[in-house]
Amino acid sequence: MSRHGVRVRPARSDDRPFVLETARRLAEFGPPPWRTPELVVTAESRVLHAFFDGTPGPGLALLIAESEAGERLGFAYLETLVDYFDQKPHGHVAELAVTREAEGRGAAGALLKAAEAWSRGLGYGALTLNVF
Repeated sequence: MSRHGVRVRPARSDDRPFVLETARRLAEFGPPPWRTPELVVTAESRVLHAFFDGTPGPGLALLIAESEAGERLGFAYLETLVDYFDQKPHGHVAELAVTREAEGRGAAGALLKAAEAWSRGLGYGALTLNVF
């Protein structure tokens, strides 16, 4: 439990509707001119559906942040990438989103701490995150 009363756990199949709805927020910030909001939502949803429909390997994880009362606050989708320069694998935060109601409640911070632990647990020396 974090100091804000947020815990992080692996996603379950019943988290699918919450994750897909929350992922729609990724297009709300106004993507760059070469990406439409619809394209962002479609692409992110495709990846998340694939995660829920498949058997994720050790290089993928989907984490859920929730309150002490069990209210879902946000999610992080993690994957393994290979560094362009040194060709070493590392953890990567592919998606990170919280609900509007969860903003400022520590959910994103708790998810990032859990992502760091996931990456270290796989023996990676780095965790990356790209933003628009």
